[in-house]
Amino acid sequence: MSNPVLVEVTRGSLVESRHSGSIAVVDGDGRVAFSLGEIEANVFPRSACKAMQGLPLIESGAADAYGFGDKELALACSSHSGEDEHVALAASMLSRAGRDMEALECGAHWSSDQKTLIHQARTLERPTALHNNCSGKHAGFICACCHQGIDAKGYVGYDHPLQQQIRDTMGSLTGAVLGHDNCGTDGCSIPTYAVPLKALAHGFAKMATGNGLGRERAKASRRLVEACMAEPFYVAGTGRACTVLMQIAPGRIFCKTGAEGVFCAAIPEQGIAIALKCDDGTTRAAEAMVAATLARFFEKGGKEEVALTAMANKSMRNWNGIHVGDIRVTEAFA
Repeated sequence: MSNPVLVEVTRGSLVESRHSGSIAVVDGDGRVAFSLGEIEANVFPRSACKAMQGLPLIESGAADAYGFGDKELALACSSHSGEDEHVALAASMLSRAGRDMEALECGAHWSSDQKTLIHQARTLERPTALHNNCSGKHAGFICACCHQGIDAKGYVGYDHPLQQQIRDTMGSLTGAVLGHDNCGTDGCSIPTYAVPLKALAHGFAKMATGNGLGRERAKASRRLVEACMAEPFYVAGTGRACTVLMQIAPGRIFCKTGAEGVFCAAIPEQGIAIALKCDDGTTRAAEAMVAATLARFFEKGGKEEVALTAMANKSMRNWNGIHVGDIRVTEAFA
Protein backbone atom coordinates (compact mmCIF):
# COMPACT_ATOMS: atom_id res chain seq x y z
CA MET A 1 0.00 0.00 0.00
CA SER A 2 1.30 3.41 -0.97
CA ASN A 3 0.74 6.13 1.61
CA PRO A 4 -1.23 9.15 0.38
CA VAL A 5 0.16 12.65 -0.02
CA LEU A 6 -0.98 14.48 3.11
CA VAL A 7 0.85 17.80 2.87
CA GLU A 8 1.79 20.05 -0.03
CA VAL A 9 4.20 22.98 -0.03
CA THR A 10 3.61 25.59 -2.69
CA ARG A 11 5.76 28.28 -4.24
CA GLY A 12 3.84 30.84 -6.22
CA SER A 13 0.93 29.00 -7.80
CA LEU A 14 2.73 25.66 -8.11
CA VAL A 15 3.25 22.74 -5.75
CA GLU A 16 6.97 22.52 -5.01
CA SER A 17 7.01 19.62 -2.51
CA ARG A 18 4.69 16.80 -1.57
CA HIS A 19 4.83 14.78 1.66
CA SER A 20 3.15 11.40 2.07
CA GLY A 21 2.48 9.72 5.37
CA SER A 22 0.28 7.59 7.57
CA ILE A 23 -1.94 8.42 10.55
CA ALA A 24 -3.66 6.23 13.13
CA VAL A 25 -6.24 7.53 15.61
CA VAL A 26 -7.17 4.83 18.10
CA ASP A 27 -9.29 4.65 21.25
CA GLY A 28 -8.45 2.95 24.51
CA ASP A 29 -10.02 -0.33 23.37
CA GLY A 30 -7.97 -0.39 20.17
CA ARG A 31 -10.72 0.72 17.81
CA VAL A 32 -9.61 2.89 14.90
CA ALA A 33 -11.42 6.23 14.90
CA PHE A 34 -9.62 7.64 11.85
CA SER A 35 -6.76 6.51 9.66
CA LEU A 36 -4.82 7.39 6.56
CA GLY A 37 -2.21 5.23 4.88
CA GLU A 38 -0.64 2.02 6.12
CA ILE A 39 -1.08 2.01 9.88
CA GLU A 40 0.23 -1.52 10.49
CA ALA A 41 3.70 -0.63 9.20
CA ASN A 42 6.52 -0.48 11.73
CA VAL A 43 7.94 2.93 12.64
CA PHE A 44 10.57 4.06 15.10
CA PRO A 45 8.71 6.41 17.46
CA ARG A 46 11.97 8.02 18.52
CA SER A 47 11.33 10.78 21.07
CA ALA A 48 7.56 10.68 20.57
CA CYS A 49 7.33 7.81 23.08
CA LYS A 50 9.16 9.54 25.95
CA ALA A 51 6.06 9.49 28.17
CA MET A 52 6.08 5.69 27.92
CA GLN A 53 9.79 5.65 28.78
CA GLY A 54 9.05 7.89 31.77
CA LEU A 55 6.68 5.49 33.50
CA PRO A 56 9.39 3.68 35.55
CA LEU A 57 10.29 7.04 37.10
CA ILE A 58 6.85 7.13 38.73
CA GLU A 59 6.17 3.43 39.14
CA SER A 60 9.48 2.89 40.96
CA GLY A 61 8.54 5.56 43.51
CA ALA A 62 11.47 7.78 42.48
CA ALA A 63 9.32 10.75 41.40
CA ASP A 64 7.70 10.95 44.82
CA ALA A 65 10.91 10.22 46.71
CA TYR A 66 12.62 13.18 45.04
CA GLY A 67 9.61 15.49 45.25
CA PHE A 68 9.00 15.83 41.53
CA GLY A 69 6.02 17.92 40.43
CA ASP A 70 4.52 18.65 37.03
CA LYS A 71 7.55 20.57 35.74
CA GLU A 72 10.00 17.77 36.49
CA LEU A 73 7.70 15.10 35.07
CA ALA A 74 7.12 17.16 31.92
CA LEU A 75 10.87 17.60 31.50
CA ALA A 76 11.34 13.84 31.91
CA CYS A 77 9.08 13.43 28.87
CA SER A 78 10.62 16.27 26.89
CA SER A 79 12.71 17.07 23.87
CA HIS A 80 13.50 20.53 25.16
CA SER A 81 15.21 23.45 23.43
CA GLY A 82 18.00 23.83 25.97
CA GLU A 83 16.65 27.10 27.29
CA ASP A 84 18.02 28.22 30.65
CA GLU A 85 14.93 26.98 32.52
CA HIS A 86 15.25 23.51 30.97
CA VAL A 87 18.93 23.24 31.81
CA ALA A 88 18.46 24.40 35.40
CA LEU A 89 15.60 21.98 36.03
CA ALA A 90 17.51 18.99 34.62
CA ALA A 91 20.42 19.85 36.92
CA SER A 92 18.04 20.15 39.87
CA MET A 93 16.54 16.72 39.15
CA LEU A 94 19.98 15.14 39.16
CA SER A 95 21.04 16.93 42.34
CA ARG A 96 18.08 15.49 44.24
CA ALA A 97 19.49 12.04 43.55
CA GLY A 98 22.99 13.16 44.53
CA ARG A 99 24.22 13.26 40.94
CA ASP A 100 25.38 15.92 38.49
CA MET A 101 25.76 16.28 34.73
CA GLU A 102 28.75 13.92 34.70
CA ALA A 103 26.27 11.07 35.17
CA LEU A 104 24.48 11.88 31.92
CA GLU A 105 25.22 9.56 28.98
CA CYS A 106 23.22 11.41 26.33
CA GLY A 107 26.05 13.48 24.85
CA ALA A 108 26.15 17.25 24.39
CA HIS A 109 24.89 19.46 21.56
CA TRP A 110 23.86 23.00 20.81
CA SER A 111 20.15 23.86 20.66
CA SER A 112 18.33 23.36 17.38
CA ASP A 113 16.24 26.46 18.15
CA GLN A 114 17.82 29.50 16.52
CA LYS A 115 17.14 32.03 19.28
CA THR A 116 18.30 29.62 21.97
CA LEU A 117 21.39 28.74 19.94
CA ILE A 118 22.35 32.42 19.63
CA HIS A 119 21.89 32.83 23.39
CA GLN A 120 24.04 29.77 24.03
CA ALA A 121 26.77 30.95 21.66
CA ARG A 122 26.90 34.26 23.51
CA THR A 123 27.00 32.77 27.00
CA LEU A 124 28.74 29.39 26.67
CA GLU A 125 32.13 28.22 25.51
CA ARG A 126 30.56 24.91 24.62
CA PRO A 127 27.31 23.06 25.45
CA THR A 128 27.16 20.36 28.10
CA ALA A 129 25.04 17.23 28.37
CA LEU A 130 22.50 19.32 30.30
CA HIS A 131 21.84 21.25 27.07
CA ASN A 132 21.05 18.04 25.18
CA ASN A 133 17.36 18.05 24.30
CA CYS A 134 17.03 14.68 26.06
CA SER A 135 18.73 15.68 29.33
CA GLY A 136 15.41 15.76 31.21
CA LYS A 137 14.57 12.23 30.15
CA HIS A 138 18.05 11.04 31.06
CA ALA A 139 17.90 12.81 34.42
CA GLY A 140 14.69 10.88 35.03
CA PHE A 141 16.42 7.63 34.07
CA ILE A 142 19.24 8.27 36.51
CA CYS A 143 16.82 9.16 39.30
CA ALA A 144 14.85 5.96 38.68
CA CYS A 145 18.09 3.96 38.93
CA CYS A 146 19.29 5.68 42.08
CA HIS A 147 16.01 5.24 43.91
CA GLN A 148 15.91 1.53 43.06
CA GLY A 149 19.52 0.96 44.08
CA ILE A 150 20.51 0.16 40.50
CA ASP A 151 23.97 1.23 39.31
CA ALA A 152 23.22 4.01 36.83
CA LYS A 153 26.47 3.58 34.93
CA GLY A 154 25.73 2.31 31.44
CA TYR A 155 22.01 3.05 31.79
CA VAL A 156 21.72 3.65 28.03
CA GLY A 157 22.67 0.06 27.20
CA TYR A 158 20.21 -2.52 25.88
CA ASP A 159 20.93 -4.96 28.72
CA HIS A 160 20.86 -2.41 31.55
CA PRO A 161 18.10 -3.18 34.11
CA LEU A 162 16.41 0.19 33.50
CA GLN A 163 16.25 -0.37 29.75
CA GLN A 164 14.77 -3.79 30.44
CA GLN A 165 12.07 -2.09 32.54
CA ILE A 166 11.38 0.40 29.75
CA ARG A 167 11.26 -2.38 27.16
CA ASP A 168 8.76 -4.35 29.25
CA THR A 169 6.65 -1.22 29.80
CA MET A 170 6.52 -0.26 26.13
CA GLY A 171 5.83 -3.83 25.07
CA SER A 172 2.92 -4.05 27.50
CA LEU A 173 1.43 -0.75 26.32
CA THR A 174 1.76 -1.38 22.59
CA GLY A 175 1.32 -5.13 22.51
CA ALA A 176 4.40 -5.32 20.27
CA VAL A 177 7.31 -7.70 20.81
CA LEU A 178 10.42 -5.61 21.46
CA GLY A 179 13.85 -7.12 21.02
CA HIS A 180 17.10 -6.99 19.08
CA ASP A 181 15.35 -7.60 15.76
CA ASN A 182 13.41 -4.33 15.84
CA CYS A 183 15.86 -2.30 17.90
CA GLY A 184 17.97 0.65 16.80
CA THR A 185 19.97 3.28 18.67
CA ASP A 186 18.40 6.69 19.22
CA GLY A 187 20.22 10.00 18.93
CA CYS A 188 20.66 10.14 22.72
CA SER A 189 22.15 6.61 22.72
CA ILE A 190 19.26 4.61 24.26
CA PRO A 191 17.54 1.74 22.44
CA THR A 192 14.60 2.63 20.19
CA TYR A 193 12.14 0.04 18.89
CA ALA A 194 10.12 -0.05 15.67
CA VAL A 195 6.46 -0.84 16.33
CA PRO A 196 3.28 -0.72 14.22
CA LEU A 197 1.86 2.81 14.04
CA LYS A 198 -1.56 1.60 15.16
CA ALA A 199 -0.03 -0.13 18.19
CA LEU A 200 1.81 3.06 19.13
CA ALA A 201 -1.44 5.03 19.01
CA HIS A 202 -3.20 2.34 21.04
CA GLY A 203 -0.47 2.49 23.68
CA PHE A 204 -0.99 6.22 24.13
CA ALA A 205 -4.75 5.76 24.15
CA LYS A 206 -4.30 3.34 27.05
CA MET A 207 -2.20 5.92 28.87
CA ALA A 208 -4.81 8.62 28.25
CA THR A 209 -7.78 6.50 29.33
CA GLY A 210 -6.38 3.83 31.65
CA ASN A 211 -8.20 1.18 29.61
CA GLY A 212 -6.57 -2.22 29.96
CA LEU A 213 -4.05 -1.00 32.52
CA GLY A 214 -3.62 -1.98 36.13
CA ARG A 215 -4.51 0.59 38.78
CA GLU A 216 -0.96 1.79 39.44
CA ARG A 217 0.04 2.05 35.78
CA ALA A 218 -3.18 3.86 34.92
CA LYS A 219 -2.51 6.32 37.74
CA ALA A 220 1.12 6.83 36.67
CA SER A 221 0.12 7.27 33.03
CA ARG A 222 -2.51 9.85 33.88
CA ARG A 223 -0.02 11.71 36.05
CA LEU A 224 2.55 11.95 33.25
CA VAL A 225 0.04 13.00 30.59
CA GLU A 226 -1.49 15.61 32.89
CA ALA A 227 1.95 16.94 33.86
CA CYS A 228 2.85 17.49 30.20
CA MET A 229 -0.44 19.26 29.54
CA ALA A 230 0.03 21.42 32.63
CA GLU A 231 3.60 22.42 31.76
CA PRO A 232 3.90 22.43 27.95
CA PHE A 233 6.93 24.75 27.98
CA TYR A 234 8.96 22.04 29.71
CA VAL A 235 7.95 19.46 27.09
CA ALA A 236 9.51 21.46 24.26
CA GLY A 237 10.09 25.21 24.57
CA THR A 238 9.28 28.68 23.35
CA GLY A 239 7.43 28.60 20.04
CA ARG A 240 7.88 24.85 19.57
CA ALA A 241 5.03 22.90 18.00
CA CYS A 242 4.38 20.57 20.97
CA THR A 243 4.18 23.51 23.36
CA VAL A 244 1.96 25.59 21.06
CA LEU A 245 -0.41 22.70 20.32
CA MET A 246 -0.96 22.03 24.02
CA GLN A 247 -1.42 25.74 24.71
CA ILE A 248 -4.22 25.91 22.12
CA ALA A 249 -6.40 23.68 24.31
CA PRO A 250 -4.93 23.78 27.83
CA GLY A 251 -5.42 20.53 29.70
CA ARG A 252 -7.14 18.93 26.72
CA ILE A 253 -4.32 18.09 24.27
CA PHE A 254 -1.22 16.01 24.95
CA CYS A 255 1.37 16.14 22.18
CA LYS A 256 4.94 14.93 21.68
CA THR A 257 7.14 14.97 18.61
CA GLY A 258 9.83 12.53 17.59
CA ALA A 259 12.64 12.72 15.05
CA GLU A 260 12.10 11.82 11.41
CA GLY A 261 8.55 13.11 11.14
CA VAL A 262 6.83 11.22 13.95
CA PHE A 263 4.17 12.65 16.27
CA CYS A 264 2.09 11.15 19.05
CA ALA A 265 -0.82 12.99 20.64
CA ALA A 266 -3.93 12.38 22.71
CA ILE A 267 -7.21 14.04 23.57
CA PRO A 268 -7.92 12.37 26.93
CA GLU A 269 -11.48 13.70 27.29
CA GLN A 270 -12.38 11.91 24.05
CA GLY A 271 -10.43 8.78 24.89
CA ILE A 272 -8.35 8.83 21.70
CA ALA A 273 -4.69 8.99 20.79
CA ILE A 274 -2.84 9.73 17.56
CA ALA A 275 0.36 8.36 16.06
CA LEU A 276 1.62 9.52 12.68
CA LYS A 277 4.65 9.32 10.46
CA CYS A 278 5.68 11.64 7.63
CA ASP A 279 7.41 9.28 5.22
CA ASP A 280 10.30 11.56 4.33
CA GLY A 281 10.88 12.67 7.92
CA THR A 282 10.10 16.36 7.32
CA THR A 283 9.19 18.13 10.55
CA ARG A 284 7.11 20.93 9.02
CA ALA A 285 4.93 18.40 7.24
CA ALA A 286 4.52 16.25 10.35
CA GLU A 287 3.48 19.33 12.32
CA ALA A 288 0.82 20.13 9.72
CA MET A 289 -0.41 16.53 9.83
CA VAL A 290 -0.81 16.40 13.61
CA ALA A 291 -2.52 19.80 13.76
CA ALA A 292 -5.00 18.82 11.04
CA THR A 293 -5.70 15.48 12.73
CA LEU A 294 -6.30 17.09 16.12
CA ALA A 295 -8.58 19.68 14.51
CA ARG A 296 -10.95 16.91 13.35
CA PHE A 297 -11.85 16.15 16.95
CA PHE A 298 -12.77 19.65 18.09
CA GLU A 299 -15.98 21.56 17.41
CA LYS A 300 -16.10 22.92 13.87
CA GLY A 301 -15.61 26.67 14.01
CA GLY A 302 -14.62 26.60 17.68
CA LYS A 303 -11.49 28.47 18.73
CA GLU A 304 -9.49 25.26 19.12
CA GLU A 305 -10.43 23.92 15.70
CA VAL A 306 -9.72 27.28 14.06
CA ALA A 307 -6.30 27.57 15.70
CA LEU A 308 -5.35 24.00 14.88
CA THR A 309 -6.47 24.37 11.27
CA ALA A 310 -4.39 27.54 11.00
CA MET A 311 -1.33 25.60 12.20
CA ALA A 312 -2.01 22.95 9.58
CA ASN A 313 -2.31 25.49 6.77
CA LYS A 314 0.07 28.42 7.00
CA SER A 315 1.85 30.84 4.73
CA MET A 316 5.59 31.05 4.20
CA ARG A 317 7.45 34.34 3.96
CA ASN A 318 11.04 35.01 2.95
CA TRP A 319 13.56 37.12 4.87
CA ASN A 320 12.05 40.28 3.35
CA GLY A 321 8.59 39.34 4.60
CA ILE A 322 7.29 38.56 1.11
CA HIS A 323 4.70 35.79 0.86
CA VAL A 324 6.32 33.07 -1.24
CA GLY A 325 4.08 30.05 -0.72
CA ASP A 326 2.08 27.93 1.68
CA ILE A 327 2.20 24.73 3.70
CA ARG A 328 -1.20 23.03 3.45
CA VAL A 329 -2.80 19.69 4.13
CA THR A 330 -4.45 17.89 1.25
CA GLU A 331 -8.00 16.75 0.58
CA ALA A 332 -7.10 13.45 2.23
CA PHE A 333 -8.19 15.10 5.50
CA ALA A 334 -11.61 16.13 4.14
